[in-house]
Amino acid sequence: MSFSLKSPYQPSGDQPQAINKLTAGVTAGLPHQVLLGVTGSGKTYTLANVIKNTNLPTLVICHNKTLAAQNYQEFRDFFPEAAVSYFVSYYDYYQPEAYIPTTDTYIEKETDINAEIDKLRLSATTNLLTRPDVIVVASVSCIYNLGSPVEYGKNILELTVGQVIDRRDVITRLVELQYQRNQIDASRGHFRVTGDTLDIFPAYHDNLVRLSFEANIIKDITWLDTINYEPIPEDTSSHRPVLVIYPAKHYIADPVSRSAAFSTIHADLDEQLKRFRDRGKLIEAQRIEQKVNYDLESIQEFGFVNGIENYSRYFDGRQPGDPPFTLLDYMQHCAEKFGLPGFLTIIDESHITIPQVRGMFNGDQARKQTLIEYGFRLPSALDNRPLTFMEFSRRTPQIIYTSATPSEHELSLSKTSSTVPGYDGVAELLIRPTGLIDPEIEVRPTTGQVKDLLKEISLRIAKGERVLVTTMTKRMAEDLAEYLKSKAQNGVADLKVHYLHSDVDTLDRSDVLDDLRLGNVDVVVGINLLREGLDLPEVSLVAILDADKEGFLRSHTSLIQTMGRAARHLNGRVILYADRITRSMKLAMDEVERRRKYQIEYNQRHDITPVSIAKPVRGKLLIRATLPDSTPQIEKLKDINPEALTPKDKKDLIKSLKSQMNQAAKDWDFELAAAFRDSLQKLTN
Repeated sequence: MSFSLKSPYQPSGDQPQAINKLTAGVTAGLPHQVLLGVTGSGKTYTLANVIKNTNLPTLVICHNKTLAAQNYQEFRDFFPEAAVSYFVSYYDYYQPEAYIPTTDTYIEKETDINAEIDKLRLSATTNLLTRPDVIVVASVSCIYNLGSPVEYGKNILELTVGQVIDRRDVITRLVELQYQRNQIDASRGHFRVTGDTLDIFPAYHDNLVRLSFEANIIKDITWLDTINYEPIPEDTSSHRPVLVIYPAKHYIADPVSRSAAFSTIHADLDEQLKRFRDRGKLIEAQRIEQKVNYDLESIQEFGFVNGIENYSRYFDGRQPGDPPFTLLDYMQHCAEKFGLPGFLTIIDESHITIPQVRGMFNGDQARKQTLIEYGFRLPSALDNRPLTFMEFSRRTPQIIYTSATPSEHELSLSKTSSTVPGYDGVAELLIRPTGLIDPEIEVRPTTGQVKDLLKEISLRIAKGERVLVTTMTKRMAEDLAEYLKSKAQNGVADLKVHYLHSDVDTLDRSDVLDDLRLGNVDVVVGINLLREGLDLPEVSLVAILDADKEGFLRSHTSLIQTMGRAARHLNGRVILYADRITRSMKLAMDEVERRRKYQIEYNQRHDITPVSIAKPVRGKLLIRATLPDSTPQIEKLKDINPEALTPKDKKDLIKSLKSQMNQAAKDWDFELAAAFRDSLQKLTN
């Protein structure tokens, strides 16, 4: 299979030369390249063309889930026939296992797994094992322990029409692959048996597959939708005569590797017990002995235990200190399986993403070292970890760094490693196909800055344009948003302002930005808006308060990124409120001025008249339902009296409330879900 790019556009401006340079670099095997692209220059489209030309499995790493979702949607639109996958941390809530010696407090690992994201993760790894035309858009979670792709690929159930097999053997194998039997609820990772049919709901799929048996022969394999249980139209003719079911979890301990691993685990346990006892740490010795024996009994009985990843080194056959298997190993496995020279890694917003990759290892090791020292984990838990930066570098043989402000690290690596004649490893996208010029920049004093800002906002709102304002703290963002609402003037009534920072839920942030684009919000006040990966063509003014406060939020790269938010509008302008011009401000203004001149000269040579970008509001990755008022139901739950219920009634009510709680969470009605949870606690205490 090859990548087929679908787009109404043709490469223009700087895009053709950037595509040719990057393609030549990948073909020549360059380990590092940089795509330096200004806002609105078409970096994603350029990279899509490089993927099409090189025809390699591609991993796109982003620094947060929101940006990953945007990239996933864009690549999915460009490559509708390819396997474009989304791989981020599947936790809505994650409390890692930890121990605080000073207060003798043990914190058990607590997680709330998002089933939809879990499905997307499993779908990504399954795609990498089954086809070469794969693009995986991931967060930095891709460098965390995932389990061996070889073991995951070996643990499959392969069935064909006409195959002679006992249905009980199929069920046994499904249980080994961590599928659970459920006769009532058809949900991912479950199966059910009805007469001569066996329904399997793969953990990585939206539909279920039905096996029809006649005696011990599989007579038919049919994919069904989960609503009406009707055959999927595209599968009706073929009925997919060959079926491969992959595991429901990434960590699978099969009986053979389990037996070999157990003896090693027991030997390490004995060694750790001797170490503790020799040092007089009898409590720690008792803890680790109980913990490991319980875990091994659970693995022996069920093939899985909460925290099995801490034993992954034994099941993977790794030696102490060996790096874990991660998504990068699945990418390499995909390339080798289909005879490709390797895979391509794209690091988006590399000036932020690379520091994240560097910082993951040390924090993880410090927490686990304490758990080991006090008898909660074996030393092998240290090998369930993220990759070090050196290990990450060795597993990503070809990287394209993309950023409007790449760091010196990426630039120097690319320039020193390039072997392509006439190419220094840095491809620039300074031309916008629309002819748009970088915004004009004006520096104004901080005295009376809010009053001045109000006047500028009024002018933009009168024209139907939008405004972004950046402050230094969350409190300032909230206070300024409230002040602007109350002080609307110059004919602007009911000025619609919203603040945006890290305390705002991820999906709520997306809603605020959509409301800004749709005109439901006029002004968004934030702290570090560049981190949101904003694509807001309606914004004509970016105002940066306290621009002369040197630091991360006002570094020259942050300023360039933030000012670029106004670069998608014909009337784009930036106001820096400052009492002096700092070094960061001067570097940022000089770079923006260089890009302005470059675009102006290009427009004059090609007789281009700049036009604002017109871009529809993209559909959401996950759709949240419009919820009815749940207050009456919450009040009704408060009236539940456990003492007035018989044991059977209590058992039935618990089952019903659990189902309703999960449905409320799935519908994003978290207040109602919390009410169900509280009622369940009353019933089970």
